[in-house]
Amino acid sequence: MRPDGRTQNGEKSIKTVQASGSQYLQDMDILTDLFRESGLRRRLLDLRELPAQRGLRFPCERSVGFHVVVSGTAYIHAPGESTPIELQAGDVAVMARGCEHVLTTGPRLKGLPVDTIELDGARRATQSAETTLVSGAYQLWNTPVHPFFAQLPAWFVLRAARSSTLSPVALTVAMLADEARSDALGRDTVLHGLLDVLFTQLLRLIVEEQGDTGAGFSHAIRDPHIRQVVTLLHREYARDWTLDALARAVGLSRSVLAERFRVNMGDTPLAYLRTVRLQRAMRLLAESAQTLEQVAVAVGYQDAFGFSKAFKKAVGESPGEFRKRNAAEEGLPWRLPASEAVGTG
Repeated sequence: MRPDGRTQNGEKSIKTVQASGSQYLQDMDILTDLFRESGLRRRLLDLRELPAQRGLRFPCERSVGFHVVVSGTAYIHAPGESTPIELQAGDVAVMARGCEHVLTTGPRLKGLPVDTIELDGARRATQSAETTLVSGAYQLWNTPVHPFFAQLPAWFVLRAARSSTLSPVALTVAMLADEARSDALGRDTVLHGLLDVLFTQLLRLIVEEQGDTGAGFSHAIRDPHIRQVVTLLHREYARDWTLDALARAVGLSRSVLAERFRVNMGDTPLAYLRTVRLQRAMRLLAESAQTLEQVAVAVGYQDAFGFSKAFKKAVGESPGEFRKRNAAEEGLPWRLPASEAVGTG
């Protein structure tokens, strides 16, 4: 079933899906690896009141994230959207590509004073608040080179009215909303756990929906053989892979693998391997003290020269320039600290 608002060719920027009946992808290790290698850091923005006759700005140009409307009605004003995105209680909106956007309680933004969200995590909502929401920001400070992130839709909306109350996402949303309103012991631990669960569930739905459209990562991993190849390349990225070796590993001929990978992924297996290696290199340059030569060898290159050339072509700056800029930007006010990296608790 294709819900309202979804075009046949998938070109519309907002994807609206029904949670019940979705066939979740069973092996999400690749997705977990993408989270880790992209340097994803997360911040719970907690239960907040959306004041009437004011806007609340979210400067999220370098983040993916979501808003869960706990009560009332909210409108998202975002670049590229001709009309505001309306959300009712229980709806979830995923911002899958970073942008600055503003939330209001009504459809009109023009003329309203706008406040900017604070990152202190303070609880803002009162019991009398008409519109409340819980938000989560997952920051990708350095633009990932992996195609998964570029292929995500700008906005993805999950409507509570068209979802089973017993679906995994609906149950997680309900638990997150209940926990956000409580003062129970261990509240923060539970909230952060639910935040990560919901984020992953939502990306699963996006991957499934994106898989219905043309060639690309989400479409390609539906093919069991391509998925095996992708998993091998993520697990053994430093190995000196050849097309023949990959074909033997998954039980296909060289020509069949090359054609199937090209048709489904829109790229070649060895080009995909280069992307995986460079994504890993970005993380090592940002988070470790390894030399350029050590990083090159660690991700499968024979020398620093070849690695540097490939890195600059993909990232737009040399490894040294990337490392220097990243270090200089660590202390910027809107950059989340390394302690908030996904998987650190």
